[in-house]
Amino acid sequence: MERLTLDTPVPEALRGAILALGNFDGFHLGHQAVVGRAVQRGAHERRPVIVATFDPHPVRHFKPDAAPFRLTSLDQRERLFGQAGADAMMVFGFDGQLAATSAEEFVASLLGQRIGAAGVITGNDYTFGARRTGNAAVLAELGARAGIVAETVAPVLLDGEAVSSSRVRAALTAGDPGAATRLLTRPFAIECVVGHGDKRGRTLGYPTANVPLGPYLRPKYGIYAVRVRLDDGSEHKGVASLGIRPTFDPPVEMLETFIFDWAGDLYARTIEVALVAYLRPELKFDDMGALVTQMDADSAEARRVLG
Repeated sequence: MERLTLDTPVPEALRGAILALGNFDGFHLGHQAVVGRAVQRGAHERRPVIVATFDPHPVRHFKPDAAPFRLTSLDQRERLFGQAGADAMMVFGFDGQLAATSAEEFVASLLGQRIGAAGVITGNDYTFGARRTGNAAVLAELGARAGIVAETVAPVLLDGEAVSSSRVRAALTAGDPGAATRLLTRPFAIECVVGHGDKRGRTLGYPTANVPLGPYLRPKYGIYAVRVRLDDGSEHKGVASLGIRPTFDPPVEMLETFIFDWAGDLYARTIEVALVAYLRPELKFDDMGALVTQMDADSAEARRVLG
Protein backbone atom coordinates (compact mmCIF):
# COMPACT_ATOMS: atom_id res chain seq x y z
CA MET A 1 0.00 0.00 0.00
CA GLU A 2 1.65 3.22 -1.17
CA ARG A 3 0.86 6.73 0.04
CA LEU A 4 0.99 9.26 -2.78
CA THR A 5 0.78 13.05 -2.98
CA LEU A 6 0.73 15.49 -5.87
CA ASP A 7 4.21 16.67 -4.90
CA THR A 8 5.83 13.67 -6.58
CA PRO A 9 5.01 11.87 -9.84
CA VAL A 10 2.68 8.90 -9.68
CA PRO A 11 4.74 5.71 -10.21
CA GLU A 12 4.36 4.32 -13.71
CA ALA A 13 2.91 1.08 -12.33
CA LEU A 14 0.01 3.02 -10.83
CA ARG A 15 -0.84 5.15 -13.84
CA GLY A 16 -3.97 4.12 -15.67
CA ALA A 17 -5.59 3.34 -12.33
CA ILE A 18 -9.21 3.29 -11.27
CA LEU A 19 -9.54 6.14 -8.78
CA ALA A 20 -12.05 6.15 -5.92
CA LEU A 21 -12.57 9.84 -5.21
CA GLY A 22 -13.97 11.33 -2.02
CA ASN A 23 -12.98 12.37 1.46
CA PHE A 24 -13.81 8.99 3.03
CA ASP A 25 -13.46 10.22 6.61
CA GLY A 26 -14.69 7.35 8.75
CA PHE A 27 -14.79 4.92 5.81
CA HIS A 28 -18.37 3.92 6.58
CA LEU A 29 -20.64 1.61 4.58
CA GLY A 30 -21.24 4.23 1.89
CA HIS A 31 -17.53 4.88 1.43
CA GLN A 32 -16.87 1.16 1.36
CA ALA A 33 -19.35 0.79 -1.49
CA VAL A 34 -17.49 3.40 -3.57
CA VAL A 35 -14.08 1.87 -2.93
CA GLY A 36 -15.48 -1.62 -3.38
CA ARG A 37 -16.76 -0.69 -6.82
CA ALA A 38 -13.35 0.75 -7.73
CA VAL A 39 -11.66 -2.47 -6.61
CA GLN A 40 -14.18 -4.50 -8.61
CA ARG A 41 -13.54 -2.47 -11.74
CA GLY A 42 -9.81 -2.57 -11.18
CA ALA A 43 -9.86 -6.35 -11.00
CA HIS A 44 -12.10 -6.66 -14.07
CA GLU A 45 -10.00 -4.26 -16.15
CA ARG A 46 -6.68 -5.42 -14.65
CA ARG A 47 -5.85 -1.94 -13.44
CA PRO A 48 -4.44 -0.73 -10.11
CA VAL A 49 -6.78 1.01 -7.68
CA ILE A 50 -6.02 4.31 -5.95
CA VAL A 51 -8.21 5.81 -3.22
CA ALA A 52 -8.02 9.60 -3.05
CA THR A 53 -8.68 11.48 0.18
CA PHE A 54 -8.17 15.03 1.45
CA ASP A 55 -6.02 16.31 4.28
CA PRO A 56 -6.83 18.58 5.91
CA HIS A 57 -10.55 18.05 5.48
CA PRO A 58 -12.04 20.79 3.26
CA VAL A 59 -14.24 21.91 6.16
CA ARG A 60 -11.12 22.62 8.21
CA HIS A 61 -9.81 24.85 5.39
CA PHE A 62 -13.00 26.87 5.03
CA LYS A 63 -13.88 26.88 8.75
CA PRO A 64 -10.56 26.77 10.63
CA ASP A 65 -12.29 27.42 13.96
CA ALA A 66 -14.73 24.52 13.62
CA ALA A 67 -14.80 22.09 16.54
CA PRO A 68 -12.85 18.84 16.05
CA PHE A 69 -14.83 16.42 13.90
CA ARG A 70 -12.44 13.87 12.37
CA LEU A 71 -13.44 10.20 12.49
CA THR A 72 -10.18 8.74 11.15
CA SER A 73 -6.55 9.74 10.85
CA LEU A 74 -4.62 9.36 7.60
CA ASP A 75 -2.85 6.31 9.00
CA GLN A 76 -6.16 4.69 9.86
CA ARG A 77 -7.58 5.44 6.42
CA GLU A 78 -4.49 4.02 4.73
CA ARG A 79 -4.93 0.74 6.61
CA LEU A 80 -8.65 0.61 5.86
CA PHE A 81 -8.16 1.32 2.16
CA GLY A 82 -5.52 -1.38 1.96
CA GLN A 83 -7.77 -3.89 3.70
CA ALA A 84 -10.48 -3.04 1.15
CA GLY A 85 -8.15 -4.03 -1.68
CA ALA A 86 -6.71 -0.71 -2.88
CA ASP A 87 -3.11 -0.48 -4.10
CA ALA A 88 -2.41 3.10 -3.03
CA MET A 89 -3.81 6.14 -1.25
CA MET A 90 -3.56 9.57 -2.90
CA VAL A 91 -3.60 12.43 -0.38
CA PHE A 92 -4.77 15.75 -1.79
CA GLY A 93 -3.40 18.53 0.42
CA PHE A 94 -6.42 20.81 0.66
CA ASP A 95 -5.28 24.43 0.60
CA GLY A 96 -6.22 27.71 -1.05
CA GLN A 97 -4.74 26.65 -4.36
CA LEU A 98 -6.74 23.44 -4.54
CA ALA A 99 -9.87 25.23 -3.33
CA ALA A 100 -9.53 27.69 -6.23
CA THR A 101 -8.97 24.96 -8.85
CA SER A 102 -11.77 24.91 -11.38
CA ALA A 103 -13.74 21.75 -12.05
CA GLU A 104 -12.24 21.62 -15.56
CA GLU A 105 -8.66 21.91 -14.31
CA PHE A 106 -9.28 19.42 -11.51
CA VAL A 107 -10.36 16.73 -13.96
CA ALA A 108 -8.05 17.46 -16.90
CA SER A 109 -4.90 18.43 -15.03
CA LEU A 110 -5.02 16.61 -11.70
CA LEU A 111 -6.99 13.45 -12.45
CA GLY A 112 -5.92 13.13 -16.07
CA GLN A 113 -2.40 14.41 -16.51
CA ARG A 114 -0.86 14.19 -13.05
CA ILE A 115 -2.53 11.02 -11.76
CA GLY A 116 -3.21 9.40 -15.11
CA ALA A 117 -6.53 7.89 -14.01
CA ALA A 118 -8.39 5.74 -16.51
CA GLY A 119 -11.58 5.72 -14.48
CA VAL A 120 -13.02 7.48 -11.45
CA ILE A 121 -15.68 6.30 -9.00
CA THR A 122 -17.55 8.65 -6.67
CA GLY A 123 -20.72 8.78 -4.64
CA ASN A 124 -23.58 10.33 -6.59
CA ASP A 125 -23.59 13.41 -4.33
CA TYR A 126 -19.89 14.18 -4.79
CA THR A 127 -19.00 17.80 -5.60
CA PHE A 128 -15.64 19.29 -6.55
CA GLY A 129 -13.91 22.31 -8.04
CA ALA A 130 -13.95 25.97 -7.07
CA ARG A 131 -17.27 26.93 -5.48
CA ARG A 132 -18.29 23.26 -5.79
CA THR A 133 -19.35 23.73 -9.39
CA GLY A 134 -18.55 20.13 -10.28
CA ASN A 135 -20.97 17.27 -9.67
CA ALA A 136 -21.49 13.74 -10.99
CA ALA A 137 -22.84 14.93 -14.34
CA VAL A 138 -20.02 17.44 -14.79
CA LEU A 139 -17.47 14.79 -13.84
CA ALA A 140 -18.85 12.42 -16.48
CA GLU A 141 -18.73 15.13 -19.15
CA LEU A 142 -15.27 16.45 -18.29
CA GLY A 143 -13.95 12.95 -17.74
CA ALA A 144 -15.04 11.87 -21.22
CA ARG A 145 -13.03 14.72 -22.71
CA ALA A 146 -9.95 13.62 -20.75
CA GLY A 147 -10.36 9.93 -21.52
CA ILE A 148 -11.55 9.11 -17.99
CA VAL A 149 -14.62 6.94 -17.53
CA ALA A 150 -16.64 8.30 -14.60
CA GLU A 151 -19.10 6.24 -12.57
CA THR A 152 -21.20 6.98 -9.49
CA VAL A 153 -22.36 4.71 -6.69
CA ALA A 154 -25.76 5.13 -5.06
CA PRO A 155 -26.01 5.83 -1.32
CA VAL A 156 -26.10 2.85 1.02
CA LEU A 157 -29.25 2.81 3.14
CA LEU A 158 -29.44 1.56 6.70
CA ASP A 159 -32.76 1.69 8.53
CA GLY A 160 -34.18 3.54 5.53
CA GLU A 161 -31.69 6.41 5.71
CA ALA A 162 -28.49 7.04 3.77
CA VAL A 163 -25.32 6.16 5.67
CA SER A 164 -23.18 9.27 6.17
CA SER A 165 -20.35 10.60 8.29
CA SER A 166 -22.88 12.97 9.86
CA ARG A 167 -24.91 10.01 11.12
CA VAL A 168 -21.78 8.48 12.61
CA ARG A 169 -20.89 11.72 14.38
CA ALA A 170 -24.45 12.11 15.70
CA ALA A 171 -24.39 8.59 17.14
CA LEU A 172 -21.07 9.15 18.88
CA THR A 173 -22.01 12.51 20.39
CA ALA A 174 -25.25 10.92 21.63
CA GLY A 175 -23.27 8.23 23.46
CA ASP A 176 -24.34 5.42 21.13
CA PRO A 177 -21.13 3.78 19.87
CA GLY A 178 -23.13 0.70 18.89
CA ALA A 179 -25.05 2.68 16.27
CA ALA A 180 -21.76 4.13 15.02
CA THR A 181 -20.34 0.61 14.74
CA ARG A 182 -23.25 -0.48 12.52
CA LEU A 183 -22.60 2.45 10.18
CA LEU A 184 -18.81 2.00 10.16
CA THR A 185 -18.82 -1.84 10.27
CA ARG A 186 -16.29 -1.55 13.11
CA PRO A 187 -16.08 0.49 16.33
CA PHE A 188 -14.97 4.11 16.16
CA ALA A 189 -11.34 4.19 17.28
CA ILE A 190 -8.93 6.88 18.42
CA GLU A 191 -5.28 6.34 17.54
CA CYS A 192 -2.56 8.38 19.15
CA VAL A 193 0.81 8.30 20.91
CA VAL A 194 0.64 7.59 24.63
CA GLY A 195 1.82 10.49 26.74
CA HIS A 196 2.66 11.09 30.38
CA GLY A 197 -0.22 11.88 32.69
CA ASP A 198 -0.27 12.80 36.36
CA LYS A 199 0.07 9.09 37.27
CA ARG A 200 -2.90 9.20 39.67
CA GLY A 201 -4.18 5.96 38.16
CA ARG A 202 -1.15 4.06 39.44
CA THR A 203 -1.80 5.13 43.01
CA LEU A 204 -5.42 3.99 42.66
CA GLY A 205 -4.51 0.59 41.24
CA TYR A 206 -5.54 1.54 37.71
CA PRO A 207 -2.49 2.58 35.63
CA THR A 208 -3.79 4.10 32.42
CA ALA A 209 -2.52 4.84 28.93
CA ASN A 210 -3.28 8.51 28.33
CA VAL A 211 -3.80 9.91 24.83
CA PRO A 212 -5.00 13.35 23.71
CA LEU A 213 -8.07 13.51 21.48
CA GLY A 214 -6.36 15.82 18.98
CA PRO A 215 -8.43 16.50 15.85
CA TYR A 216 -10.84 13.61 16.51
CA LEU A 217 -14.54 14.18 17.07
CA ARG A 218 -15.43 14.36 20.76
CA PRO A 219 -17.82 11.50 21.53
CA LYS A 220 -20.08 11.89 24.54
CA TYR A 221 -17.96 12.20 27.65
CA GLY A 222 -18.10 9.19 29.92
CA ILE A 223 -16.82 5.70 30.64
CA TYR A 224 -16.51 3.15 27.82
CA ALA A 225 -15.81 -0.53 27.38
CA VAL A 226 -12.98 -0.59 24.83
CA ARG A 227 -10.75 -2.80 22.76
CA VAL A 228 -7.13 -1.68 22.43
CA ARG A 229 -4.73 -2.47 19.60
CA LEU A 230 -1.07 -1.97 20.47
CA ASP A 231 1.65 -1.15 17.97
CA ASP A 232 2.85 -4.75 18.08
CA GLY A 233 -0.49 -5.84 16.62
CA SER A 234 -1.82 -7.38 19.82
CA GLU A 235 -5.40 -6.65 20.91
CA HIS A 236 -6.67 -6.29 24.46
CA LYS A 237 -9.86 -5.51 26.35
CA GLY A 238 -10.16 -2.57 28.69
CA VAL A 239 -12.14 0.27 30.17
CA ALA A 240 -11.60 3.95 29.37
CA SER A 241 -12.53 7.36 30.64
CA LEU A 242 -13.12 9.94 27.92
CA GLY A 243 -13.63 13.48 29.12
CA ILE A 244 -12.31 16.07 31.54
CA ARG A 245 -12.04 14.02 34.78
CA PRO A 246 -14.34 16.22 36.91
CA THR A 247 -13.01 14.78 40.19
CA PHE A 248 -9.60 16.35 39.61
CA ASP A 249 -8.45 19.94 39.15
CA PRO A 250 -7.72 21.43 36.74
CA PRO A 251 -9.99 19.74 34.17
CA VAL A 252 -7.93 18.11 31.42
CA GLU A 253 -9.55 16.59 28.35
CA MET A 254 -8.10 13.12 27.83
CA LEU A 255 -8.77 9.53 26.86
CA GLU A 256 -7.45 7.40 29.72
CA THR A 257 -7.47 3.65 29.14
CA PHE A 258 -6.91 0.83 31.60
CA ILE A 259 -5.98 -2.38 29.78
CA PHE A 260 -7.13 -5.55 31.50
CA ASP A 261 -4.58 -8.21 32.46
CA TRP A 262 -1.65 -6.41 30.85
CA ALA A 263 1.50 -4.84 32.26
CA GLY A 264 4.20 -2.87 30.49
CA ASP A 265 5.41 0.54 29.45
CA LEU A 266 3.36 2.22 26.73
CA TYR A 267 4.89 5.70 26.87
CA ALA A 268 5.66 7.08 23.40
CA ARG A 269 3.99 4.08 21.76
CA THR A 270 1.07 4.36 19.34
CA ILE A 271 -2.15 2.66 20.41
CA GLU A 272 -5.65 2.54 18.96
CA VAL A 273 -8.60 2.57 21.37
CA ALA A 274 -11.91 1.39 19.93
CA LEU A 275 -15.08 2.51 21.75
CA VAL A 276 -17.31 -0.57 22.01
CA ALA A 277 -19.99 0.41 24.54
CA TYR A 278 -20.94 3.47 26.58
CA LEU A 279 -21.21 2.55 30.27
CA ARG A 280 -22.05 5.77 32.08
CA PRO A 281 -21.51 9.54 32.08
CA GLU A 282 -18.66 11.25 33.90
CA LEU A 283 -19.20 11.76 37.62
CA LYS A 284 -17.52 13.85 40.28
CA PHE A 285 -16.56 11.96 43.46
CA ASP A 286 -16.03 13.46 46.89
CA ASP A 287 -13.23 11.09 47.87
CA MET A 288 -10.83 8.59 46.30
CA GLY A 289 -12.48 5.63 48.02
CA ALA A 290 -15.77 6.29 46.26
CA LEU A 291 -13.92 6.77 42.96
CA VAL A 292 -12.08 3.44 43.27
CA THR A 293 -15.31 1.64 44.17
CA GLN A 294 -16.92 3.01 41.01
CA MET A 295 -13.85 2.13 38.92
CA ASP A 296 -14.09 -1.44 40.18
CA ALA A 297 -17.73 -1.55 39.13
CA ASP A 298 -16.91 0.00 35.73
CA SER A 299 -14.20 -2.58 35.11
CA ALA A 300 -16.52 -5.45 36.00
CA GLU A 301 -19.21 -4.10 33.67
CA ALA A 302 -16.73 -3.58 30.84
CA ARG A 303 -15.50 -7.16 31.20
CA ARG A 304 -19.10 -8.38 31.10
CA VAL A 305 -19.94 -6.33 28.00
CA LEU A 306 -16.79 -7.35 26.15
CA GLY A 307 -17.31 -11.04 26.96
